[in-house]
Amino acid sequence: MSSVKVLYEDNHIIAVVKPAGVLTQPSLHKATAWQGKGDDASLMDMVKDYLREKYKKPGNVFLGLVHRLDKPVQGIVLFGKTSKGAGRLSEQFRNHTIQKTYHAIVLGKMEQSRGELKEKINKISFFAEGFTNKTDEELLQEIKKATKTRTAELSWELVKSNDKFSLLKIMPKTGRFHQIRVQMAEMGHPILGDTKYSKQTHGLGGGSEWGNKDAIALAATAIEFKAATGDKIIKLEIPLPFDLSTG
Repeated sequence: MSSVKVLYEDNHIIAVVKPAGVLTQPSLHKATAWQGKGDDASLMDMVKDYLREKYKKPGNVFLGLVHRLDKPVQGIVLFGKTSKGAGRLSEQFRNHTIQKTYHAIVLGKMEQSRGELKEKINKISFFAEGFTNKTDEELLQEIKKATKTRTAELSWELVKSNDKFSLLKIMPKTGRFHQIRVQMAEMGHPILGDTKYSKQTHGLGGGSEWGNKDAIALAATAIEFKAATGDKIIKLEIPLPFDLSTG
């Protein structure tokens, strides 16, 4: 059986934990070549393998992608096992009724215990990485979306801090590309290990280094959503995969 960590599964939905350093979905140039082995496997590949093995399904397995986590981010990811499951989850994401919680270690000591960030985004560069490996038609659609003025909004709470770092609980209200990473960096508190938005290198705690090139200190730690059938609310949570030494 595949080593994928399953948090929840029913007839329509499956929730799993994505490790840092793993793509949520296959990149376009590898999607047709990947044979289910090796370091190029995406989370989607792994979950399909899990379903194929568990239910003895030959050939292709349906799996609906409804949201993503950046490659260096770890945490909870939902998939639709059926078109109905994928459709119901996608609708909840569009309507912002799914509640997501992240935790992050950021550089610097926060001056407040909580706050909100809300800003207008209309720069193509904010979405640029999402253009990789897209067709011309898909690229055109992305550019049209990117050039529209959108709002990126999140709230955060301080969990604990020391003189160098702060551990935050972050609740995004919108789902823009690299939103948490960009907004925290623009606030002056980039996420530890995120060299894309910060050129600084820092140690964690008592002088030890972050030292993981495949990960940043950002994790999707909880999610709350409605089941594909009925009114059941499902709440999932994982332990914090990193900690802040205050010694």
